[in-house]
Amino acid sequence: MYRKYIKRLLDIVISAGALVALSPVLIAVTVWLQLANRGAGAFFTQRRPGLHGKVFRIYKFKTMTDERDSDGNLLPDMERLTRVGRFVRSTSIDELPQLFNVLLGDMSLIGPRPLLEKYLPYYTDREQMRHSVRPGITGLAQVSGRNLLDWDERLEMDAQYAENLSFSLDCQIIRKTIINVVRRADIETAPSEDHDLDVVRNKNK
Repeated sequence: MYRKYIKRLLDIVISAGALVALSPVLIAVTVWLQLANRGAGAFFTQRRPGLHGKVFRIYKFKTMTDERDSDGNLLPDMERLTRVGRFVRSTSIDELPQLFNVLLGDMSLIGPRPLLEKYLPYYTDREQMRHSVRPGITGLAQVSGRNLLDWDERLEMDAQYAENLSFSLDCQIIRKTIINVVRRADIETAPSEDHDLDVVRNKNK
């Protein structure tokens, strides 16, 4: 009952309420980033696989400029990440636009984080279980170490969440998420591309 009906109902009610309550923050951050990102805009969208592998567009606040080198290539992330962007990431404010994804049904408040399309060929059969539930703004892996975990650990936790999804587990994850956000714990503001799943698993072949 919770998995099929109640979880989705709670997602709709909570995301709608949060969007209304946080609308002043969302507007202020949008203006702030519009200025800080030097014409690159305030929002970032990207295609991500969700429930049953269906691809949707995820919304986030944009924390980097679009500055390029003399050859037209984007500068490294660390050079494009602004001071404002670093703050927005470290406080997890960049995730707030995903409340729209939750309201639309692309995501849930809690579930495995939606990862890149290019990772799809690299999951094991067990890891594919992460797509049997809606992806989330926060999840079991995020409250257990986030990007500081290695890929095998993160994806195993996603599978465990899909297997054991319950109201009790979601409440535990919400509680730990609030604690981590307040403490700004386990946040990597500019992860290296060397940590991408495809890169890691190709190296291990």
